[in-house]
Amino acid sequence: MTPDFDQPVDRSGSHALKFDGRRQKFGNGEVRPLWVADMDFAVPTCVSEAVVARARHPVYGYTLYPESLYQALIDWCQRRHRWRVEREWLVLAPGVLASMSAAIQASTAVGDAVIVQPPVYPGFFRAVEDAGRRLLYNPLREADGRYAMDLAQLEQQVRNGARALLLCNPHNPIGQAWTPDELGEVLRIARRHGLTVITDEVHGDLALAGASYHPLLTLAQADDRIIAVLSPGKTFNLQGLGLSVMVAPRHDQRDALHRAVAALHLGDANPFAVAAGEAAWRGGDRWLDALLAYLAYTRDFFAERLRTRIPSIRLAPPEAGYLLWLDCRALGMDDDTLRDFFVHRCKLGLNPGADFGPGGSGFMRMNIGTPRRNVETALETIEAALE
Repeated sequence: MTPDFDQPVDRSGSHALKFDGRRQKFGNGEVRPLWVADMDFAVPTCVSEAVVARARHPVYGYTLYPESLYQALIDWCQRRHRWRVEREWLVLAPGVLASMSAAIQASTAVGDAVIVQPPVYPGFFRAVEDAGRRLLYNPLREADGRYAMDLAQLEQQVRNGARALLLCNPHNPIGQAWTPDELGEVLRIARRHGLTVITDEVHGDLALAGASYHPLLTLAQADDRIIAVLSPGKTFNLQGLGLSVMVAPRHDQRDALHRAVAALHLGDANPFAVAAGEAAWRGGDRWLDALLAYLAYTRDFFAERLRTRIPSIRLAPPEAGYLLWLDCRALGMDDDTLRDFFVHRCKLGLNPGADFGPGGSGFMRMNIGTPRRNVETALETIEAALE
């Protein structure tokens, strides 16, 4: 059955952060929620059926990660990305930030410098600082909506002793899928200086028409120090269940990851996450293909509407995912005024760009993973407010 992404799903009363957290986030419980990065779409039927089937068993005790789950992921990576992943490379944990934290602890020591590339997902900042590491910015450079890494500064920071880089591929919030040439330059720098690259690739399955996702490990050499973090969460809207995978081909890094997982008490599996993740990776292809087509159409519709009717807000259409990085600098508002404009004048709950660190000022992040009518209404309210 073809999924109907235009069909609204009532999420009120489900304790959804995106909806039930509006008053705390925006001071207004009635704004249209287009912020936190989950989608308003029903999961694939195969996933809901697997979760219901698991729920019928009346015991929900301590759970192992079964070999069938590992194999489902291995098959998915080969089928969707032509990426051969070995079983022994995989270390599982109950959430993406949990995996990022484990990877940081496995790769660095307290007080070490860890590089991040803002504007970037704010969880990166927390993961570094909560681990007692030193946060080091390598800001992306923006020109006409396209971003580039400052590779010269990156290499200088590594020469000065930085031990790890948190890479986001594709990058949240800008939605850019890094090219093989860009990723190759990062690998060369890392290789010259023994840098560990911890790469968050949870948006990789969501590359849209006209773009490609390149897993960093498919470009790497055997001795490169890389830990990739994957998850079915963003792809299939399973974030609330908590399941992530660390991929580490080097045995010394895997050993360190296992120690970090044990030290952080991340070893327990969620039985429903196991059922959902395996079902999604085994049977979610057609649902995902339909989703990507739907998101690409919404992205292109939104970009054209801005170009023709709201030119004071600019958008470089994202290459992956369902997050738009709106350039509102031409509106001439400071960040507090810009946030208030969207909350109070447009009645929209978006993520302020300033939350994503240096380079985010003057931007807003909007989530279009919702029925298209919600996106159309958001555009109408922005246009009316600017008039």
